[in-house]
Amino acid sequence: MDTINKVKSISIWIFIVPFVAINTCLILITNFHDLFPNKEHVIHFTIPYIDGGASISRTARVFPTYLIFKPAMFITAYLLVRYWLYIKKIILAIHGEHKNTKKILIFGVGSAICLVIHSIFLGIKFDYDLYKLFRRVIMLIFIIFEVVAQAYLVITFYSIKNKLLEFINLKFLKLKAILVSFLVFVMIVSIPIVSMPGNKHIKHALEWDFFLGVILFYVLTFFMWKKQN
Repeated sequence: MDTINKVKSISIWIFIVPFVAINTCLILITNFHDLFPNKEHVIHFTIPYIDGGASISRTARVFPTYLIFKPAMFITAYLLVRYWLYIKKIILAIHGEHKNTKKILIFGVGSAICLVIHSIFLGIKFDYDLYKLFRRVIMLIFIIFEVVAQAYLVITFYSIKNKLLEFINLKFLKLKAILVSFLVFVMIVSIPIVSMPGNKHIKHALEWDFFLGVILFYVLTFFMWKKQN
């Protein structure tokens, strides 16, 4: 099935594009300070995955890093839309209509739309609390929609796994289930931390690590599907 090969190809790029983009922004803002006209924007050495020394938006919302981050997020959003549309096509071809198909598509495409909106407004300064809240809410919706779409996909694949055995490696489906379960657990446990003031470094580290967990889902997708002739 040619659609499966397309999903394999798209899924690995959904990981590569944002991973390279955010880490390139991090490297530039922490090591190449001469590139930044406003020296207040530079950040000194940090490994935010561990020490939470900066948020993702802090590294990506200033010139010139936003020139890398924004196009990368637009590309990622486009790839996400194609990915979820192809997933729907695969489910219909192998199983037929499923009760979760529309939910997968709504949450998957919805997450991509939120990513585009967040990227558009990133770096635009308005000193209004409502605007700042809007940006945070959009990012939160992106995360929730993406994890919910992934969860519905795993549940759906488990419900039709007997029909999928010739197309997928079941071990990687199990790994995806473990990853999504862990992401949901972290989301629930993190609610008190992110909702309370303070804990800035913990929040930043959670942001980086959680984002990495979300895109690792697509690496497992790449290895889960068997290449079709």
